[in-house]
Order: sequence, then structure tokens, then C-alpha cells
Amino acid sequence: MHAALVVFLGAGLGGVLRHLLNVNVPKLMGTGFPFATFLANITGSLAMGLIVGYLAFRDGEAWTQTARLFLTTGLLGGYTTFSAFSLDFFFLMERGEMLHAVLYALGSVLIAFFGVWAGIMAMRSFA
Repeated sequence: MHAALVVFLGAGLGGVLRHLLNVNVPKLMGTGFPFATFLANITGSLAMGLIVGYLAFRDGEAWTQTARLFLTTGLLGGYTTFSAFSLDFFFLMERGEMLHAVLYALGSVLIAFFGVWAGIMAMRSFA
């Protein structure tokens, strides 16, 4: 239960950060391109790499599982799930599982796009 609470708190903070990005970036850069989402995906993935890299290669032993959950699953998960997707893809590539990595990336993107399309079409049929 403690782990779930830590993730909940981190995700709440990450969601607030994402909301602030969604509100402020279009004011600065316009609405013709999804700059806020683009920026969240890039910065979230960079942050995931920095955190996981630090934990793996620097002083990971000093960090508790609670801190790891708060930062990665919670904060970055609430900010953008693209960072988790990017990390999973990286680990598949790093393990030499190229086919799985490509299938994971293409499948995730294409099936997610299909899911959005199917959901919108379903709701349009009720309108």
C-alpha cells in the first residue's frame, strides 16, 4: 500500500507539471503544432534516461525503492508515459532484442493510433 501511495503522489505532481506545460507552452509557441506534448515527451524521456542512468551507474544503492517509484513510475508517469515507453524500447535494444524492440515500438504507436480512431468513431456513432 505504501508503494501505491508514493506512486499516487508522484503521478499527481507529474500531472500538475504536465498541465502547466499544456497551459503555458501554447501561449508561447502557438497552437498550430502540439508543442506541449512534444516537449513533455522529449523532456520526460531525457529525465527518465538521466534518473535511470544515475541509479544504474552512479549512486543507485543510496536510493530507496520508494524514491525510484516516486520519480520514475509516479512523477514521470504522471508527466508523460512516453518516457516509460522509451525506456522499455531502450532496454529491448540493449539486450539485443531488435525484433521485439521494433515490434514493440511500431505496435505501440500503430495500435494506440487505431485505439484513438476507434474510440472517436464509436463515440461519433452515438452523436
